[in-house]
Amino acid sequence: MTILVTGGAGFIGSNFIIDWLSNSDEEVINIDKLTYAGNLNNLATLRENKKHIFFRVDIGDSKVCRELINKYKPRAIINFAAESHVDRSIDSPEEFIQTNIIGVLRLLDSANEYWQSLDGKQKKIFRFLHVSTDEVYGSLNADEPAFTETNRYKPNSPYSASKASSDHLVRAYNQTYGLPVLTTNCSNNYGPYQFPEKLIPLFINNALAHKALPIYGDGLQVRDWLYVNDHCSAINAVLERGQIGEVYNIGGMNEKTNLQTIDILCSLLDELCPLKGEVKIKSYRELITYIRDRPGHDRRYAIDCTKIKKELNWEPIENFETGMRKTIEWYISNTKWVEEVTNGQYRKWIERQYA
Repeated sequence: MTILVTGGAGFIGSNFIIDWLSNSDEEVINIDKLTYAGNLNNLATLRENKKHIFFRVDIGDSKVCRELINKYKPRAIINFAAESHVDRSIDSPEEFIQTNIIGVLRLLDSANEYWQSLDGKQKKIFRFLHVSTDEVYGSLNADEPAFTETNRYKPNSPYSASKASSDHLVRAYNQTYGLPVLTTNCSNNYGPYQFPEKLIPLFINNALAHKALPIYGDGLQVRDWLYVNDHCSAINAVLERGQIGEVYNIGGMNEKTNLQTIDILCSLLDELCPLKGEVKIKSYRELITYIRDRPGHDRRYAIDCTKIKKELNWEPIENFETGMRKTIEWYISNTKWVEEVTNGQYRKWIERQYA
């Protein structure tokens, strides 16, 4: 048995593959375009593992995707491939349209053609699992209930609009062609191997270098934080037990304002990597700097996990403090990985974005 993972060299995809191969003998075909956020060093522990087979492929390349799918005959395709950073989508929206909409359309076409060619048990067990985001639902006020799977889509950034479009395409392929699809909408992930443009790894990286910790606006934006290994276990549950055509929201049940997030992060850094020597500050909190808010910044995200808990018996293991401690310890122990991914192009983008 084989599964095919797209975007498997990215943050969530690589964690999923590592977790999968530590618990299963099933072969993983991993395809990734290896853009700036795709990094084969994320999968360094699998270099000698013959169950992991990597191909550098764009999901928009229908010819190669069809060839790989027909050759390896996966029982499931799990789609992580996406452009995923809101700030970059504001700067260059067309790249998000190409990958998150056109790319997903072409991948769906390849998957549907393959599924239609199957018969018997192989056709019955096949699944296409599409990994999406809570940002498709838009923004919540402080007193509004958390997002459920029936919330209306109200995307507010080019990124979330492109993901909303891909979600609709996935649903349409189920309704029109019968393709056995599953969709997950997750809250903000954090953990090992996350590219340091996202809030938590950016702040860890900056703090350890004694650089400014840039807070957008008043810092009271609320996010629900999901440790990446919990997300992986939820995807496994959906793939194994989810009902065809259904959507499952996956959250960490850890709503925090950005200020609360940074406060916890700084407290843990003060404990795990205390400042000493000639450093002029006594706490990492002194590095916090407020900058102009970004356009269309969603105020609050929150996920209601009732459906996945009730139907699939899943819930997260980590709370925010335990997950954050593991995350910080990983980044402290993997400074070489950080140095390799934060090259000159990355530094120029960060300097321009947070100027």
